[in-house]
Amino acid sequence: MAKKKVTKKAAPKKAAPKKAAPKKAAPKKAAPKKASKRKPNAAFMRALTPSAALAAVIGATPIPRTEVVKKLWAYIKKNGLQDSQNRRNINADDKLKPIFGKGTVSMFEMTKLVSKHLK
Repeated sequence: MAKKKVTKKAAPKKAAPKKAAPKKAAPKKAAPKKASKRKPNAAFMRALTPSAALAAVIGATPIPRTEVVKKLWAYIKKNGLQDSQNRRNINADDKLKPIFGKGTVSMFEMTKLVSKHLK
């Protein structure tokens, strides 16, 4: 009689139960700092004297550069000098023409032109 080779089938391996990863403690946060306000740049806050042409629009008292721009925008809005088609352009009236040097300027160009009138 011929012997049959009997091979045992390997039992299917069971996946090892996954261990839950150990939870790491959240790093302790430092005590919250007091909410400090941003400090303004001293160069922007220095009072500057406007030229005679600029003083006709914003006043003759020395004021910081930031306030000059605010007052100019208030004047532009009050007199409706912003271009209706392209809102980035400002149409100069009789008081603004000596400052700008031309009839229409962009809002980005405006601050550059105004800085020439501040000392």
